[in-house]
Amino acid sequence: MEKLKVGVINLGCDKNRIDSEIIISSLSERYNMTNDPKLADIILVNTCGFIESSKQESIDTILEMSKYKEKYKCEVLIATGCLTQRYGNELLELMPELDIMLGVNDYNKLLSSIEEVLLKKIKVQYCSYSDENINEGKRVLTTGTYSAYIRISEGCDNACTYCAIPNIRGKYRSRKIENIVQEAKELSEHGCKEIILVAQDTTRYGIDLYGKKNLHTLINKISKISGIEWIRVLYCYAEEITDEIINEISINDKVCKYVDIPIQHISDDILRSMKRKGRKNIITENINKMRKNIKDLILRTTLIVGFPGETQENFEELKQFIKETKFDKLGVFKYSMEDGTEAAEMKDQISEEIKVQREEELMMLQQNISKEINSKKVGKVYRVLVEGFNGKTYYGRNYEMAPEVDGTVFFESDKVHNKGEFIKLKVTKALEYDLIGVVYYESCE
Repeated sequence: MEKLKVGVINLGCDKNRIDSEIIISSLSERYNMTNDPKLADIILVNTCGFIESSKQESIDTILEMSKYKEKYKCEVLIATGCLTQRYGNELLELMPELDIMLGVNDYNKLLSSIEEVLLKKIKVQYCSYSDENINEGKRVLTTGTYSAYIRISEGCDNACTYCAIPNIRGKYRSRKIENIVQEAKELSEHGCKEIILVAQDTTRYGIDLYGKKNLHTLINKISKISGIEWIRVLYCYAEEITDEIINEISINDKVCKYVDIPIQHISDDILRSMKRKGRKNIITENINKMRKNIKDLILRTTLIVGFPGETQENFEELKQFIKETKFDKLGVFKYSMEDGTEAAEMKDQISEEIKVQREEELMMLQQNISKEINSKKVGKVYRVLVEGFNGKTYYGRNYEMAPEVDGTVFFESDKVHNKGEFIKLKVTKALEYDLIGVVYYESCE
């Protein structure tokens, strides 16, 4: 008897992607996988429920996939992830098209749930909450074998007033160093060259398990693995950066001199209202310390505009800070009023019109900063990780670029270059976010 086919659609952040990769690995032991929903007997949507736009995308995707039950082969429609964890019964009532709904701590029930639905023709739902469970296990990479994310912890203790993550993912809990290193070794054995460490807050890694921040130790151990050439660290809280972390990034040749510090705002009034631990003086001090001690450092941040009570004065302070600090990479989000968060109950909510205006102002400001920074790279030589060919030019990333959120390096070559290959490129032209170059050395292994 031919195996049933399963299609998996991942939405949301890179931590969700890791969950999807674990899910795919589990499903592939029993079913055949397909990227075409028209051919799928079972369709699974791993949802995001972080902000309003991502919730709407998740709902729209589920509704779109439900049509495949009517028109094509699909017998079982499954929703998993943050949206299902957050809304549970409410979502199942609103979307009777769903056959199975699992929360973020219930992926171990996936195979048995599918069998139950197929045999008994009933609906199945599990949305348990956990402050202990961490999804670990074999993965099927969806990023290409040369690059992979590794989740080093789950959950969050920061309780920011705008964020629903602690209610969805639970308290902060670190994975054991030996488990993470073993996962990195296995990925390396399958051709992975770039490891990207992620968590809600990577800088606090180990504090629950080892009684101290231990990110620098973890980075050092991963760097000893043969085959791993780039280690990238995302989502560091600026106020939590330690001298040990700065030193490890500085001296370790395998660590990309790239740090993502999502500061969200710089006005102490807004940071206080957000219940962020950092304040302007600490954030500024640590940024200066990192730039002083890490040569050729690239700093990325994300900001929220239109938070309740954000005055024009607060916004102007943020703009001035961006002008002075000149982040290499910067993203902006409009504040989203989320159910069950403190900020949703606050007075002085900002109109959508003002949010859009402030977002556009910051992005235009950053575009000019980025173009200025990039223009200074013309003539420089970079090591580039090749990611593909679009029919005319090759494209890839240098150490300054994290996947999907930053720019791209484009180049032409008479030779064939494979995905995951490292080459050296000389920059010939700089755009606002992307770079164009020519091959400097055909190989730099």
